[in-house]
Amino acid sequence: MKTTDWFVDWFNTPYYHILYKDRNDDDAQLFMRNITSFLELPKSTHILDLPCGKGRHSVFLNSLGYKVTGGDLSENSIKAAKRFENDHLKFKLHDMRKPFNNRYDAVFNLFTSFGYFKDDAEDILTLQNIKNGLTKNGLFVFDFLNATFVKNNLVAQETKIVDNITFYIKREIKEGFILKHISFFADGKNHHFTERVKYLDLEKMTTFLHKIGFKITHVFGNYQLNKFDAKNSNRLIIVAK
Repeated sequence: MKTTDWFVDWFNTPYYHILYKDRNDDDAQLFMRNITSFLELPKSTHILDLPCGKGRHSVFLNSLGYKVTGGDLSENSIKAAKRFENDHLKFKLHDMRKPFNNRYDAVFNLFTSFGYFKDDAEDILTLQNIKNGLTKNGLFVFDFLNATFVKNNLVAQETKIVDNITFYIKREIKEGFILKHISFFADGKNHHFTERVKYLDLEKMTTFLHKIGFKITHVFGNYQLNKFDAKNSNRLIIVAK
């Protein structure tokens, strides 16, 4: 049964994990090494990875010596992540629109895991929960696509074959959202999903963060932590406190 939230349905399917099975762990690990080193985060730091998916960032952060909690609303993802748990790495089901019970020294929102909601109020509520869930000098690390770069380099149509499934992908920008329509035939039936991420550029994100009382300390444009350039950077990475 489909819910009203596209991400609940899509992220809980096995097909989501098949389509993105070749995501580059090297990039993820490079970014985690660079950002924790740049921020000089002591090993005593308790990091919340939200949403954590199947835990690839969480597991690597934990391997660097940090205490990590991963939260995600996909039951399938949390179930997959839980096999990596240890004394300093825990995973739990959590909808980021709901407040946290704990406070964390840092909250990482990684790999374009924001802007899923139709209403700006839900994005702002999520940021408020993150702010409330940070310790006094806690840091928020936000890693998003660079909307301007995506708009200027949009690949309108693409076909990918993974595990003998042919995924037909169409992309468009419409009514303030970057849309990715995914169609495929698998297990005897046709499937259609649409990923919908809000068109959040630096200006809009700055407005959101300031509204909550966050102060932006750094803005980067890629996982090497080079300076952000709206035209050429492939990521929008913001550090706030």
